[in-house]
Amino acid sequence: MRKNIQLFTLFLGIAIVQSCQKDTKFLITETTVGPLSQNTKIEELETVFAQDSIVRDTTVALSASAKKIDIFEKGGKHLLIITPSSDSIPKVENVRIMDKRYVSDNGVGLTSTFGEIKRKYPIKKIVATLSSVVVFPENSNLYFTIDKEELPENLRFSTKVEEVQIPDEAKIKYLMLGWE
Repeated sequence: MRKNIQLFTLFLGIAIVQSCQKDTKFLITETTVGPLSQNTKIEELETVFAQDSIVRDTTVALSASAKKIDIFEKGGKHLLIITPSSDSIPKVENVRIMDKRYVSDNGVGLTSTFGEIKRKYPIKKIVATLSSVVVFPENSNLYFTIDKEELPENLRFSTKVEEVQIPDEAKIKYLMLGWE
């Protein structure tokens, strides 16, 4: 009887420890996106995403490497778009997050708003493009794109947009992480 109680206590302890461990499968940090790290070589993607599908860009001219690599979960859900570096041993240079389950260690993801970005990250700069604004947080490899359709009408054709002009409820269009 005593041995059964000890075994039960051991299994209960293991279950509690495992439930408290943070699931990092969809966690974005400054150096990782889920199982992917900034040191991951492109040739290692097959191992890193062994349970998923990898689709390489087939419109590559005569170059040796793909211009982009799409990662799909088994079942077809689009997870990531990876851009390799042009180094002699290519690594991951840029990651575009496609799946809403990915969330930064500050709690920001594709379903977040500009107001959430401001609360979680100090803004370094905002760059206006023809159809969007790109938000670059300070001391972060992350950057967020917001469609200009989310802005007040008088700013949609502006070449300069400031932080105070972007509505807090503006939705994120793209979430990317760049490693250089």
